Amino acid sequence: QVQLVESGGGSVQAGGSLRLSCAVSGRTFGSYAMGWFRQAPGKERRFVATISWGAGSTHYADSVKGRFTVSRDNAKNTVYLQMNSLKPEDTAVYYCASTPRGATTKINDYDYWGQGTQVTVSS
Repeated sequence: QVQLVESGGGSVQAGGSLRLSCAVSGRTFGSYAMGWFRQAPGKERRFVATISWGAGSTHYADSVKGRFTVSRDNAKNTVYLQMNSLKPEDTAVYYCASTPRGATTKINDYDYWGQGTQVTVSS
């Protein structure tokens, strides 16, 4: 049974930082690319960042480039999202997801999802 469990969300003031983690079990973690998505209230889920299985390739949404960094530790079966210079518009539920299709930005390419973790940024 594949499980993805996010942690690290919380409330922070604008300009602050948070690091999200996503622990994966039930799948050969190092063989799959991982992605982060977010969903704000009343909006669709959107791509944030992705990282290839070997961490050699990463892609980011334009809205987070230069502020967010995705990384992974295959020995720990964990992917991270370091979020700096947070803005109120970053407020959302953040989800990690796994894909066999490489570092893709397409939500439909991801087959397993975590339950999400709330990030709230106040001004």
